[in-house]
Amino acid sequence: MKHYHDTIWGVPVYDDQRLFRKLILDINQAGLSWQTILNKEDYFDTAFDNFDIKKVAHYDENKIEELLNDPGIIRNRRKIEAAIHNAQKVIEIQEEFGTFSNYLWGFNAQNVLKNSYQNQLEIPTTNELSDKITKDLKKRGFKFVGSTIIYAFLEAVGMINDHVTTCFRYEEIK
Repeated sequence: MKHYHDTIWGVPVYDDQRLFRKLILDINQAGLSWQTILNKEDYFDTAFDNFDIKKVAHYDENKIEELLNDPGIIRNRRKIEAAIHNAQKVIEIQEEFGTFSNYLWGFNAQNVLKNSYQNQLEIPTTNELSDKITKDLKKRGFKFVGSTIIYAFLEAVGMINDHVTTCFRYEEIK
């Protein structure tokens, strides 16, 4: 967890495959601890073909059954089907906006939303930005994307800087 916080969490991500990967991991984290997902990251990467969006978008029932039998990942049919469906929706967004990154970062004019919280208890689980993105994702047909999941996703991919002001990463993340 320390390594994840100190080197990965909150660093702005612009690569579509990495954004898709993080979205699917956050969807799988719903109802579980983040530590559980961190412990399974490598298994997810292998099981989901390194989150190649086009490959995931074309998974069929045989692949779903393979994933449901993979003890290294979260074996929840709804989450697996959401990953496939959402990959198809990401491709549609790429066709419309050029990249999934352009679409996401466009909600905040390509800027990081830098909060100024003094302690963890102040940090919300949703905000206006996560609500807005969630509403649009749902309108586009995405599944398993509530505002709380999207807020956590936005923090993780650096669109929202929620490192507390006393954290060394707070000023490092621009």
